[in-house]
Amino acid sequence: MARPRAAVVLFALLVTAATSARAELPSNFEITLQSDNFPPFNMAPNASNFARGDEVQGISSATVREIFKRAGIAYSLTLRAPWSRLYDQTRQQANHGLFSVARTEQNAALFKWVGPLAHHDSVLLALPARGLAFTHLEQAKGYAIGGHSHGSVSLYLESQGMKSDDSLSDAENLRKLLGGRIDLWAVADPVWRYHARLQGVGEDELQVVLNFRHEPLYLALSPSTPDEAVERLQRALEEVIGEGYAGCSDTPELCYLIQDRGKALATAR
Repeated sequence: MARPRAAVVLFALLVTAATSARAELPSNFEITLQSDNFPPFNMAPNASNFARGDEVQGISSATVREIFKRAGIAYSLTLRAPWSRLYDQTRQQANHGLFSVARTEQNAALFKWVGPLAHHDSVLLALPARGLAFTHLEQAKGYAIGGHSHGSVSLYLESQGMKSDDSLSDAENLRKLLGGRIDLWAVADPVWRYHARLQGVGEDELQVVLNFRHEPLYLALSPSTPDEAVERLQRALEEVIGEGYAGCSDTPELCYLIQDRGKALATAR
């Protein structure tokens, strides 16, 4: 009777070993992380469109660095443009990651996800002289709306059957709004405040005519990314958020963008 029992024990050990082996990542496993200029979540010094490694700043960047460190996963980090190219690279190429990305019905199945990292509000801005004030999104139909190509705000408008004249950057949309080429700027708050400051535009020179959505932001990973990597990163994120670390360490005034991520997630659903 001892032999069958020994065989069962040996089989169990082999199964456990095989399961553990499947959970291990290759020793040379590394994720290529990318993002664009999306202040205060990710940004480059002097508002440039390129930065690498420690030069990449922002509250999401700080959180992502910390969770990769805790998860024991190697990475490279680059900030560049345009967002649309980074989005496609992450979707099509193995071991790529992109942040800060909104998870929508349209893209939910295109990536594997870690988050939420933070959140933003989606707003419509106009020049105060227009005298516009909306209570719901439908009222914006018929106006020329500027959005960011492949950006979460534009994608949401599209899902609601609304068209936007998309540019490759929010900075360009601000110039278009000031120049009268669009009536409304669909943008993330507080992102628009950073672009206004950089272009010497006072916040009182722009008007929020509608705040229409709370949007959680995620780290999107290539669909072929091993589940073990995704799970490690998610566990690390929950630790970081639970400890109150994340991007709050360097910019406590922006902690609300991280701490209210659960509220944003519930509202988005």
